[in-house]
Order: sequence, then C-alpha cells, then structure tokens
Amino acid sequence: MITVIISEAPYGRERAYSALRFALTALLEGEDVRIFLIEDGVYVAKEGQDPDEVPNYLELLRQCIEQGAEVKVCGPCSKARGITEDDLIDGAELATMHDLVSWVRESDNVIFF
Repeated sequence: MITVIISEAPYGRERAYSALRFALTALLEGEDVRIFLIEDGVYVAKEGQDPDEVPNYLELLRQCIEQGAEVKVCGPCSKARGITEDDLIDGAELATMHDLVSWVRESDNVIFF
C-alpha cells in the first residue's frame, strides 16, 4: 500500500502533476494507492477545472480513481478554502487528520509532494 500526500495546488507548480503521474504509474504496476489531499492540494479534487494548454489535473485524479485509488481530502483545509464536499470530484471524500494517521500507519510507503 502506497499513500501519496499532495499539498501543492494544481497549475502553479508541477508537484501535484508529478504526484498524480506517480500514483497512476504505481496503479498501473499493480500497487494499491491512496491519495490524501491537504493544504492547497485540496484544489486538485475541485470539480469544474478546464485548463488550456496544460494537463488537466482533475482528469488525472479521475483516472487514478477509475484505476482503484482511494482519495480523501482534508476537511478543515477544504473548509478554510471555501470548498465543500459538493465541490469535489466523484470518488473523493472529506476526511480528517485521523484518517491520514490511519493511512500512514497502514501503508508500506508514504510519499509527500
């Protein structure tokens, strides 16, 4: 089990993009993957993204979910940014630090972007 933690917002820098590419590759290699979005990373799961001339992070996250990744989004981080569960892509759910601690405890590997 691999837990991928994403703290960077999409499109400003490439950390979230690299994290999603890593997660997709791990899934394709047969790994179980969990993705936890924290801090500005919560924007990665916000529905309605439609960027021009750059990869669509939301579509990459959707592919991860379709390949079996479990996705949780920090609830307090989302609330602070005005994001509700209704704003999130299907397959992503609000969570707490307790969920993250549990995932880290259960994981074989944890990577932070």
